Order: sequence, then C-alpha cells, then structure tokens
Amino acid sequence: MEKITLTINGQQVEATRGMTVLETAEAAGIYIPTLCHHPDLEPYGGCRLCIVEIESVRGLPTACTTPATDGMVVTTESDAINEVRRTSLELLLSNHPCECLECHRRDRCGPYDICLRHVAVTDRCVVCPSNGNCELQNVVDYLGVQQLHINKDAKKVPVDTSNPFFNIDRNRCILCGRCTRTCNEVTAVGAIDMANRGYQMKVSTFADTPLIESICRSCGECMVRCPVGALTPKNTYQAEREVKTVCPYCGVGCQMYLDINKDRIVGVRGDEKGPANNSLLCVKGRFGIAEFVHHPERLTTPLIRRNGYLEEASWEEALALVASKLEDYRGDQVAVISSAKCTNEDNYVAQKFSRAVLGTNNVDHCARL
Repeated sequence: MEKITLTINGQQVEATRGMTVLETAEAAGIYIPTLCHHPDLEPYGGCRLCIVEIESVRGLPTACTTPATDGMVVTTESDAINEVRRTSLELLLSNHPCECLECHRRDRCGPYDICLRHVAVTDRCVVCPSNGNCELQNVVDYLGVQQLHINKDAKKVPVDTSNPFFNIDRNRCILCGRCTRTCNEVTAVGAIDMANRGYQMKVSTFADTPLIESICRSCGECMVRCPVGALTPKNTYQAEREVKTVCPYCGVGCQMYLDINKDRIVGVRGDEKGPANNSLLCVKGRFGIAEFVHHPERLTTPLIRRNGYLEEASWEEALALVASKLEDYRGDQVAVISSAKCTNEDNYVAQKFSRAVLGTNNVDHCARL
C-alpha cells in the first residue's frame, strides 16, 4: 500500500493512501470529536463535530469524509473550529436530555444525590443505561459546554419497548444515523431508516410500526453502535471481568467476550478481531448465551445410566463408555452429521472421513442444501 505523509497540528504523520483525515489522526493518537462516525460504516459527516482546517482548502471540511493526501497540512484545534463544534453540539443537545450534561457539578453527582437544580429524574444522566459509557458525555466534556444558547425541544415521545431484547428511546436519539446505516450497510436488513424531515425526523420502521412488527432480526448490531442511550438492552449490569470464548450455537465459530458479574453472564459483545464474525453476532449469540448457560435444567456433567438410573460420571468414564459402544458398529450402521455453516473444505473432510475411514455413505448436514 502506498504511504503518504501529512502534517496534523504541526506533527508529521504517515498514512496509507485511501485513509481519511480522521482515520489518520486517530492512528496517530490525535483526538477529533465525532458522534456519527464508526469504523464499520461509510463516512457520513452528519454531526459536523469532526470539522478541521486544511491549508489551501476553503471552509471547515469534515475529517471523516476528507481523504488524506500527501503533503496536506491539517489543524484540528482552533478558536474558530471549537466555536462551530460547540454550536453543532448545542443543536444536538436541544433535542436530548442534557440538564445533567451541561451541569458543572456532574462529575460530583452520585446516583442517589438529590439534585439541587430540580432536574427531572428521567432526564438525569445517572438513570441512563449508557451513563459512563456515552460518547456524547465525552464530547460535552471535551468541548466544555455548560450552557445551552438554544431553546430546548420539550416534546416527549413514547419509548418503543416492543422488542424483547432492547428498547428504542427516541427522546435520547441524536439522529447520528449509526443505527440505520448499520442495519443497511452491515446487516443488510433495512428494518429501520430515517423518516420525515426537519424537527419531525426520527429513526423509524416501515409504516412507523413497533420494532417487533418489523423485519428486525433482533441482532442488536444497531444497539452496540449507538453512541448515546437511545438503543439500550433491557437488562444492564456492570461487568466485573470479561472472558473470551467462541459461540456454541452453530458452526460459524463467532468469537465473543462474555461480561461476567459474580460468576454469571450479564452481557455479550463480539470480538472485533474475530476472523469469522468481525465483531458481528446474531440474536442467539448476543442475547441467548446467558439463558442456556444458567438454565436450571442444563447438564453440567456427563450422565451414565446404571441400573435404570442416570448417575453423574467423569468425562473419562463417559468417553470410554461411548468408545466401547461404537466398537460394535460397522459400515452402514454409522451416520455422520456435519454442519451447513462449516466451510466447503470442512464438509469435504467430514464426508471423506465417513466414506474412507468409517466405510459409510450415510452423510448429512443440518440444511441439506
């Protein structure tokens, strides 16, 4: 890949041709605020927070949509830049609960404090499921916005709780478009999109039906990319640690991290470096793991039938018993079942093993394609 060199804030940095100014800055450890950008999505330039100054370029272009070129000179911080950023941020906050966000005491506010400013309980940051993990909070702190100069839109809309796994709270939505672009660009489902114009614009399903009545597959990919608290899981718990594992539901081999609290699974996220899934998960992998892992009827040890009763046994005993039983079967008495989710090469090896080693042509898999 061809390498180029550009200057950002007086620092000479190297980039690969095709990268944007924002990607180049992030790779060099230079922070540029943004809310609509996500590395999995195409550049959007909607929030207007990543604007920069580029030598010999008119105006303030957005860093996420501007390709980096060789010899480019970029400035990411100036009075003019931050003034426009604060104005753009205030426009976003005018439709978002922000009494806590613009409060100078927010960093000292605990979940059970009585707010001296009489902020409505539902509008407080401490009751938001994304509190402490909110990109909007980070941008507000970075730009130092402590007062709105724009009248707030006080209208309230109902929260869509129809989906069994996550809610859509449009009162917290900043119209960044991450969720709709994820549904179209990443999952290619198209269950949600932007509807209406101006102050009436919102994230909507077809015909504005509840999410459960749409073609949504409940994969949660929109939820994990939401930068605020508009899309949040119904059950939220603070994780104590993470455990890396592989999803056991099918043969794809999606890699994931399990959030653990007191030895129980409280959340799941996809592994960005997983070669099979690149952080993507289906509804079973994201929301179904904890249910069957902690199900009271789940078998956690092998059982061997002795004298008409199933008794717990060790793995060594169970495997030895299975091996001894299999010795009595030959040829067509054996069947091999593979997975349609495996690669062609894996299934080829499975059928070769069944025919050449086990001596049977009884080969099948879950989809019979």
